[in-house]
Amino acid sequence: MTFKLTVLGISSALPTVTKHQTAHVLNVREQFYLIDAGEGVQVGLKKCDVNMMKLNHIFISHLHGDHFFGLYGLLSTMGMLGREKDLHIYAPAPIKEIIAFHCRVFEHGLNYPVICHEIATNERVVIYENKVMTVETIPLKHTLKSVGFLFKEKEPELNIKPEAIDKYELLIAERVKAKRGEDIVRENGDIIANSCLTYKPYEPRSFAYCLDTSYREMICEQIQGVNLLLHESTFLEEDRKLARKRGHSTAKEAALIALKSGAKKLLLTHFSTRYNTLYRKADVNPFLSEAQEVFSNVEVARELETYDIE
Repeated sequence: MTFKLTVLGISSALPTVTKHQTAHVLNVREQFYLIDAGEGVQVGLKKCDVNMMKLNHIFISHLHGDHFFGLYGLLSTMGMLGREKDLHIYAPAPIKEIIAFHCRVFEHGLNYPVICHEIATNERVVIYENKVMTVETIPLKHTLKSVGFLFKEKEPELNIKPEAIDKYELLIAERVKAKRGEDIVRENGDIIANSCLTYKPYEPRSFAYCLDTSYREMICEQIQGVNLLLHESTFLEEDRKLARKRGHSTAKEAALIALKSGAKKLLLTHFSTRYNTLYRKADVNPFLSEAQEVFSNVEVARELETYDIE
């Protein structure tokens, strides 16, 4: 069952000829979710062969331009391609006002419904749910209202062990109880433990998205044990004071969050262009080496690459 992240942009505020602004696609069982939409998002989608018309839910972390200016062109293109299906956008206020203005000035408006959900930024809230997954906000600390997102698969329904059906001569009603996680109690008082009857088909996976934010240790409890943590590392530790001033984190601080939250893997992103020269000259990536001093299972995000979440 698919659960993977495709990175479309890794730059911070300024795009370059080699790095684009923040945008990501999460594929959960062939349902596609766009997370942030910086400039260049349409080109990234095309390069990664993601059909934009399959995007029905877009999550915007905050309203700095490098995280949502690409949304305007995306909405317009969907309209020109004849989209009719509802599109849901989840973002802090005033996203409703922003999108309403865009719809008014785009020729005769869009020919499909755009439904904006303005989300709270100071508390954990489940903002989307379907049969297999929930999405909840992660309160972050930035220079304006900002949230992260925690995508979590739901616990799967238990499966009956095929051999248990004949061994215990399970009735239909007993199988139903077992799939709910209950032990089976027979009329003679015998108890058959649920563990003898069922198995979990898979372990639920999770993905935490934390851009843009200062170091915020309080989120560690919420994302505890996450399979993949995508965390901004705009600055290096030598510029930690600047990171604080601008509401960002260093690579070391991202690694500390991964360590304290028990994340299985850390993916660094959202890099300041001030380090471009250093990056080219260094034998090793400075963000990676700084983070690895704290947390071992870490990678630097690469544009147009897809990462399995497991």
